[in-house]
Amino acid sequence: QVQLVESGGGLVQPGGSLRLSCVASGTSRSIYTMGWYRQTPGNQRELVATITDRAYKRYADSVRGRFTVSRDYATNSVFLQISSLKPEDTAVYYCNAHFIQDDYWGQGTQVTVSS
Repeated sequence: QVQLVESGGGLVQPGGSLRLSCVASGTSRSIYTMGWYRQTPGNQRELVATITDRAYKRYADSVRGRFTVSRDYATNSVFLQISSLKPEDTAVYYCNAHFIQDDYWGQGTQVTVSS
C-alpha cells in the first residue's frame, strides 16, 4: 500500500519562500513520475511541477522561474522549492506519484500567501 506524506506548507508573506517535501512509502517499485499539483476552492486541480525517473522536469507557466522541483530517488522523495511567492499561489498543494499504471496522492498541505 503506497502512502504519500507532504510537509512544509504554511503562511508566508508575498515574496517569501517555502520548501515542500513529500515522501512515498510502501513500495519497492520505481516511481515513473513524482510531482506537485494544487487546488483552490471551486477550481480544478492543476499541475504545478513534475519530475520523471530520468529527471525530466515540467512546470506550469505560472510558476516557471520561481519554483524548482527535485527528487531524491533513494528515498522516494520529491521536493518543491518555491521563491517569490504571490497571493495567487495560495492553494492546497498535493503530492503525486505515478507508476505508469497507478496514481497515488498525498493528503495535501496548505500554502497561504498573505501579508
